[in-house]
Amino acid sequence: MKSIFFSLMFSVTFFVGCKDTPKEDTTTDNTPAEKEAITPRVTSNSLKDVYWGDTHNHTGNSFDVFLFGTPNSTPEIAYRFAKGEEVESPTTGKPWKLSKPLDFLVVADHSELIGSIPLMYENTTGISDTKTGKAFLAIAPNKSEENMQKIYDILNYAAFDQPNDANLGAKDLVNDIGGNKVKEAWTRYVETAEKHNNPGKFTTLIGWEWSSNNSGANLHRVVFMPQGGDVAKQFIPYSALDSDNPEDLWAWLETTSQKTGAEFVAIPHNPNISLGLMFAETRLNGKPIDKAYADARMKWERSVEITQIKGDSEAHPALSPNDEFADFETYDFALTPDGTRPAPTKADYVRSGLKTGLELEKKIGANPYKIGFVGSSDSHTGMSAIEETNFAGKGQHDSEPKKRAHPTGIGSSKGWDMGAAGWVGVWAESNTRQSIVDAFQRKEVYATTGPRITLRVFGSYNFAENDLNADMVKTGYDKGVPMGGDLNKTANGAAPGFLISALKDPDGANLDRIQVVKGWLKADGTAEEKIYDVALSDGRTDGKQKVGNTVDLKTGKYTNSIGDTELKVFWKDPDFNPSQGAFYYVRVLEIPTPRYSLYDAIELGIDVKETNHPATIQERIYSSPIWYNPN
Repeated sequence: MKSIFFSLMFSVTFFVGCKDTPKEDTTTDNTPAEKEAITPRVTSNSLKDVYWGDTHNHTGNSFDVFLFGTPNSTPEIAYRFAKGEEVESPTTGKPWKLSKPLDFLVVADHSELIGSIPLMYENTTGISDTKTGKAFLAIAPNKSEENMQKIYDILNYAAFDQPNDANLGAKDLVNDIGGNKVKEAWTRYVETAEKHNNPGKFTTLIGWEWSSNNSGANLHRVVFMPQGGDVAKQFIPYSALDSDNPEDLWAWLETTSQKTGAEFVAIPHNPNISLGLMFAETRLNGKPIDKAYADARMKWERSVEITQIKGDSEAHPALSPNDEFADFETYDFALTPDGTRPAPTKADYVRSGLKTGLELEKKIGANPYKIGFVGSSDSHTGMSAIEETNFAGKGQHDSEPKKRAHPTGIGSSKGWDMGAAGWVGVWAESNTRQSIVDAFQRKEVYATTGPRITLRVFGSYNFAENDLNADMVKTGYDKGVPMGGDLNKTANGAAPGFLISALKDPDGANLDRIQVVKGWLKADGTAEEKIYDVALSDGRTDGKQKVGNTVDLKTGKYTNSIGDTELKVFWKDPDFNPSQGAFYYVRVLEIPTPRYSLYDAIELGIDVKETNHPATIQERIYSSPIWYNPN
């Protein structure tokens, strides 16, 4: 039970796709409500369109959200906000709205005690009248912030069978407000997801977060599926109360999938604070990674959350010293009570993890880290509000500018340490549950720190410069593979070529550059990396030449007088060795724009230096890799 309680519990201080002629798709999601309704007609595009979503959003059904002073955050609010409706912020009480709606959402509340704290305050028989329920209701009958914090602290100690004011232990928590006691809350959540799912217009994916936090190491996974409520109601979400080992999660997914027909997707999130465990060379039990482990992991975990509110996990300057853009939204506040800020390891960052995967593949014949890239928010407000001009913070403690100089309750971090990120772009045939999940399964997804830049990436041995035309997308699918795909060795050992196209967010900043990040396995079995500037804006030919910066530090305004609206390139690897396994992914950078800390400083009338964060950043997107396999 050493990591039953997780995450915050360790801190008690507190281009639209080129479309062919649309055809009608009468496929519907398999839910009872839809079976009874007239079958909706959903447009489908075989060349795929990009759909934007958040796969990691929390509401008051997560005990930490509820106890941290946001009990009125609900899945209903989360879905309405994601659909573009104006809602009353659960943290500030102010009206809040996205600049433009999302296409899909996963409300991923912590499965540990999911919904049980709200049920306790509803005087639910079997929960409120238990030893735990009575103790908590007596401590905070009016849900004051101070007393809710006391409950949170007791949970923190009780989960580890440590002395606490309510004399509770881990078994009390499980028996009184966990296990099957969460069935009612899970059922309510599933029914709300069904209510808001509207194939072709807005998709809800039923899911949760398994929240293992092994001795402070964040090993959380978000889990979701394309099936509807009839399947979801057949099980209770697996939690770290059951096991904190991801291998046990995978075993449960396997068994439950066979019993119910659920097609699960599991996504590890923000590995930057995994304390060297997310992309390790050994299993959690200390044993070596073998082919069986790699195969099981890749069956369920085909993508990773590369960027979110708790920082960016692509790379770290200490691990990638030759990457001038590696120090982006770096966050190293471990989820430990002592506020530890550990040194980064190669097991904590995605690029290093990809390299370790190549090395392990050479040793065991399988790659456990052959992953696509996802961006999500990890918002604990119910609102996927991650735009720099519209950032709602991580939770109650950093929900508005005046609060951000204070501790957030997450390690030793303060509000401005959070990054306004991210979302995921999904290339799918239609905006439906199955189509979106299929895209995750084939890794045809990419991550954004905020801007909705449209990115296409294809790899092949048969592309040429003149394929960068109006038929590029069709050519890409006909003659190559998209992001997330694989290229095998050819008889003549030819180097792969890539068609890459990036189109700015229509409402955002111009583009600075397109980069290809390559990792490859050397003859000695170790992996290396290199970054190529393959397309530069404003006619530049040398990537060392900066794009410039138009941000006015007094007003927070910038202009698109620099940069390009679109960048396209055909690039062929000039350093290719057909005997070396490799991965290639694309990183696209915008021109500098204001970070939300600058907007806050202007609103508060302070010097932006007081935030301890830069006034400007270069927002970016990351494509899922394409792999070259030499065997």
